[in-house]
Amino acid sequence: LHFARVFASLSIPGLVQSLVLENERTEKLIEDPRIDHVSFTGSVATGRKVYAAAARRMIDAGLELGGKDPAYVAEDADLAFAAENIVDGACYNAGQSCCAVERVYVHQSVYEPFLERARSLVMAYRMGDPLDEHTTLGPLARRETIETLKRQVEDALKRGARAIYRGKRPSGRGTFFEPTLLADVPNDALAMQEESFGPIVPVASVANDDEAIARMNDSRYGLSASVWTRSNKRAEHFARDLEAGTVYKNRCDFLDPALPWTGWKESGIGSTLSRCGFLALTKRKSVHFRG
Repeated sequence: LHFARVFASLSIPGLVQSLVLENERTEKLIEDPRIDHVSFTGSVATGRKVYAAAARRMIDAGLELGGKDPAYVAEDADLAFAAENIVDGACYNAGQSCCAVERVYVHQSVYEPFLERARSLVMAYRMGDPLDEHTTLGPLARRETIETLKRQVEDALKRGARAIYRGKRPSGRGTFFEPTLLADVPNDALAMQEESFGPIVPVASVANDDEAIARMNDSRYGLSASVWTRSNKRAEHFARDLEAGTVYKNRCDFLDPALPWTGWKESGIGSTLSRCGFLALTKRKSVHFRG
């Protein structure tokens, strides 16, 4: 709505139109012959419907879908820096970011010290009105997400995970969920495999870099991943072997307009941002003359 209002102030009428539609009417809109390209951001389930509708007309579609973005804390990481940024990457906007950190792997040599630092950070969040300057954790946008988070936490605990700090839904108004820190979470747990979109931080210990890469790649998603290390050589190794559209060293949940934003596996198709992002919005033509 903000974009529509801004573009409406220009001297080009109808450049941007804002429509609020349910899935069925969106599919009908894609069938309109005036539509040449579809760019969708949302869930995998709806992305499949959008892609199928675009395929019926043989038009291109860019899909930015779900994520289960992993972080790896190597044995040589700046532990305080890594913990602070990873917890923030998981809980920023109450975890409601497509590239939020949603699972954490920590080298066994620094595992317990990382958990100790992460616990103090998670406990420091203050829930409340997002317009209050003292609030550091706002509400969830969708009420049903609370049940998703509760189910993921319970599943992890049943599989042997430890609750280092277990958040609860507070009484009163608002769709709030306290940040939750889990340790020893098996890789087949829901909290490690299914998108959370909320402030939970599931953590597991790994013995070495190879195990970290294997576990980080053990996902149907591949949006972004981060490695926390002082070694460029290690970071380059992870950048090469991780199945993700973006690989960070010592940062997370960040966009650079000069770099393509893209997803692997079920995290999406196509790119936005950078020069690559404009390619889908153009039609290439070769002109070949002889004589």
